[in-house]
Amino acid sequence: MRRALPAVALLTLTACTTGPALENRGEVTAPPGDSHHLTIGSAGFTESDLLAQMYAQLLNRAGYRTSMITVANRELYEPALESGQIDVVPEYAATFADWLNAKAHGADAEPVGSPDLGRTMKALRRLAAPRGLTVLPPGRAVDQNAFAVRADYAREHRLRTLADLGASGLRVRLAAGDECVRRPYCAPGLKKVYGIDITGVDPKGVGTTQAKRAVQEGRDQMVLTTTTDATLDSFGLVLLADDRHLQNADYIVPVVNRARAGSESVAKALGKLNDVLTTADLAAMNQQVDSWRRLPADVARTYLKEQGLLR
Repeated sequence: MRRALPAVALLTLTACTTGPALENRGEVTAPPGDSHHLTIGSAGFTESDLLAQMYAQLLNRAGYRTSMITVANRELYEPALESGQIDVVPEYAATFADWLNAKAHGADAEPVGSPDLGRTMKALRRLAAPRGLTVLPPGRAVDQNAFAVRADYAREHRLRTLADLGASGLRVRLAAGDECVRRPYCAPGLKKVYGIDITGVDPKGVGTTQAKRAVQEGRDQMVLTTTTDATLDSFGLVLLADDRHLQNADYIVPVVNRARAGSESVAKALGKLNDVLTTADLAAMNQQVDSWRRLPADVARTYLKEQGLLR
């Protein structure tokens, strides 16, 4: 749910070369007609910054000049992507499909994102194409909602999956965002799909320190977080597998403006990441930025060099 981006102040970040500027009215200036200069967008949280940095460095390696801009509001960066003022952004397949669907058909439109990656990608591409956007293939990395419990609690009750928790009959108080009480992937889905006895939702947020501590200290039994959360070990927590596929297919996908960045060379450069990047890799890089205070650009460069994608 970090992908439901809040409307916050906008920040311009320059990297690689001097980048474009985002004005308060939501307009972006970019070099007109310079298709060999690509502007990479980030949504402003750690993971998006890391992905944008990797995209930029891979495109630099392929001979493109790049600059980066951070726009922590999908309502602003998606129209800029359509117009070619931003050329490439990292996105999440199911979340972006549902967002575009709501934009096209209204907030009450039936969601098109699903746990089925193939079906989700088909819907996403169908919605993106009329807007001049191309969705490149997903890799293996996925950032989905996930649920964690204390490691000793899991051992005591022999829990590896959410189905195990449902079958156990244990009563579970869940630390999560307050929207969890009504969202189908959260408390209602845990009850319906897994039969988990959710006794209440402790509104401490998604994957926050306060939420994890509540589970660590035994006040709650489970916390809603994400599959790329790299801090669970430090709280003594482990993920339970979503073995019945409650969560949507939020695989990471590059989305590009077709006119400016829809070439085979861009697809080839960014596709190299699909061959190596895993969910665990992304979680480890998130940890280096969030816990070790390393710069996203440095973490991205080190990873790409280790994978043989940069010299």
